[in-house]
Amino acid sequence: MTRERLKTLLEEYGKVALGTYFTLFALVLLGFALAISTGFQPESAPGGVGLLGAAYIATKVTQPIRIGATLLLTPLVARLLHKLGVLKSEKAMPPEPQAATKAGPPEAPGTRDASSGPTP
Repeated sequence: MTRERLKTLLEEYGKVALGTYFTLFALVLLGFALAISTGFQPESAPGGVGLLGAAYIATKVTQPIRIGATLLLTPLVARLLHKLGVLKSEKAMPPEPQAATKAGPPEAPGTRDASSGPTP
């Protein structure tokens, strides 16, 4: 089911979905690399694996979480990019709900209040 949702997301948002996914990938990879370089030692990484190798393995383990985050964040990112004017050619976003205006019934002739001046 997630594969179908991801396919639909890619069809609907295209470059925004890919950008969101790869941005999350890069952030997680860099986060793991930073954590490992500061002393965190993942137990599943073999001793001979380098820093980026260990960070890549840890990033691959989190792939289902990143896919879920991509599914959740892509519509928000697309909406933000549309508001900022960055996206114009992608599929149009649904219009924002507008505040309802109070439009009362039309006034009957000669029923204006006295403060608005004389009635012709």
